[in-house]
Amino acid sequence: MQLYLNTSSPYARVVRVCLYEKELMERTELCWCDPWAADSELLKITPLSRIPTLVTEGGEVLTESLLIAHYLDAVGEGAKLLPADGLAETLALAGLGQGLMEAAFNVVIGRKHGGPDVDETLLGNRRLKAIERTLVTLEAHPSVLAGHTQCTLGAIVVAVALAYLSFRLPAFDWPNRFPRLQAWFAKVTECDSFALTAFE
Repeated sequence: MQLYLNTSSPYARVVRVCLYEKELMERTELCWCDPWAADSELLKITPLSRIPTLVTEGGEVLTESLLIAHYLDAVGEGAKLLPADGLAETLALAGLGQGLMEAAFNVVIGRKHGGPDVDETLLGNRRLKAIERTLVTLEAHPSVLAGHTQCTLGAIVVAVALAYLSFRLPAFDWPNRFPRLQAWFAKVTECDSFALTAFE
C-alpha cells in the first residue's frame, strides 16, 4: 500500500496511528508530499489532491481519514478499531473528534490565508466557538469520566485532534483548563503508535 501524507496533517496522523495499531505499517510506503503544490505527485493519484490518500494493494484509491481507517480495520490485525460491542459510542466519539479537528484545521488555514482578522468573521467566530463547546463536552464525556482508554477509532481521532490543538493553537491551553480530559489524553497516547507519529 501507499499512503500520501505530510507531517502536519491531523487527518494523516489518524491514519498513521491506525496503521501501527493494525500492524500494517510494514506493508505501507509513506509518500510525503505537498497537497497544495500544482505539480504534486498526489494530483496523478486523485483529482482532490487531499491528504491522506491511500492506494490499496489492489490499486483502489481511498480518501478521507475515517474511510481509510475503516478499511484498515477490516484488513489489518489486532484489536478492532470499530468494535461491534459499543460501535455507536465509538462512532459518536469519533464524530466529536473529527468535528474538533475540522474546526481547528480550518482556523489554522483561515488565519494562514486570511490573516488574524478572519477570526472576527461569522465563519471564523463559529469555528472558535465550536472548538470551545467541544472541549467542554469532551471534559464531561462518559468515556473520559469512566477512563475508557482503549485505542478505538473514537479515542484515536479525539486524541489526535487534541494534540493538533496543542500543536497549532496552543492559546486554547486545553490541558490546563480541562484536567480530566488531559488525564484521559495522557493515557490514550501512551502507546507507541502516538509516539511514532508525533507532529513535526
